[in-house]
Amino acid sequence: MNSVKPLISPLAWYKGRGAITHLPGRFEVDQREPFDDGWPSNDAPAPLLHTKVFSEQAKSILTHNTSPDLPFNVSLNPYRGCEHGCIYCFARPTHSYLGLSPGLDFESRLYAKVNAPQLLERELARPAYLPQPIALGVNTDAYQPIERELRITRRILEVLHACAHPVGLITKSSLIERDIDLLAPMAERQQAMVAITITTLDAALARILEPRAAAPERRLRTVRTLAAAGIPVAVSIAPVIPFVTEPELERVLEACASAGATSAHYIALRLPWEVAPLFRQWLEAHFPDRSQRVMNRVQEMHGGKEYNAEFGQRMKGQGLWANLLRQRFAKATRRLGLNGRQYEQLDSSRFIRPVIKPIAHGDSSQLSLFDHE
Repeated sequence: MNSVKPLISPLAWYKGRGAITHLPGRFEVDQREPFDDGWPSNDAPAPLLHTKVFSEQAKSILTHNTSPDLPFNVSLNPYRGCEHGCIYCFARPTHSYLGLSPGLDFESRLYAKVNAPQLLERELARPAYLPQPIALGVNTDAYQPIERELRITRRILEVLHACAHPVGLITKSSLIERDIDLLAPMAERQQAMVAITITTLDAALARILEPRAAAPERRLRTVRTLAAAGIPVAVSIAPVIPFVTEPELERVLEACASAGATSAHYIALRLPWEVAPLFRQWLEAHFPDRSQRVMNRVQEMHGGKEYNAEFGQRMKGQGLWANLLRQRFAKATRRLGLNGRQYEQLDSSRFIRPVIKPIAHGDSSQLSLFDHE
């Protein structure tokens, strides 16, 4: 068991940020820990931490997986890092590969794949490409705040719309309403569905758990808006955190069903790599009275460890408490009619392959989505 070392001061947290510290990544040679040097502590709040966005020219854009735990085989992520700052985000450890902190850097040092729409066009144009639904924004939210200006997700959807290619999106942001003009006609052809993640109905809890995501009530309004536009909406209760969000499970499902969601799924709290110490810091800062109780239950669900990466176990856990959670969820979804399987029903049969047109001078090529001569 990895115990939490006492925090110096207590640590102040940055307003509007989820992580408490710039925890070093697992590949860093030097590790730093708070140290009490005897000087009086400064109780002033931590200064504002500004977001920096870097442009990235990606070399490839589609990611393939063979996980039996996931309903999709292909995913696309327009951004690295996520300004929503959800403390539990399983993608945080990916920032370690960049030499950055999975803590505060993950939510304040962001990378935008500015050539993602062009790469997607090229991939779809390959003669060997076989269409299947693409999950958009799985690792990090495709509608995080920087999308409002960069519009990379919007341009990706324009490509998919023009090619009649199926897509499933998952987000915590109301910004997705901007793209209803693309998603509604795609949904009419059974080529689009959306999952809205709602972990809690408590706005105060959401403010520290996922500080820059839309408020819970605003997300419910997004469910209503999308459903009214004819777009199938699922609710993702991810993660379920013992003794923090877990008591609300049934209430969240009821609210989402009332808003127009037709299916639901849940994931138990996952703490891979650096997410575990970051989450423990967050618990000590915000819920010191129940910190150890929460971690004991998490370990109980993962065979005595903080995380079990084994297929079939990592999403739902194991043991008595995990089984009780499964039963609660199953009973609630049956009662509320949230048993749809929308992602598997997306239609790939109408796919229109883009055509590559050579550029007059040079060896490269460009694509035309609309020239089918």
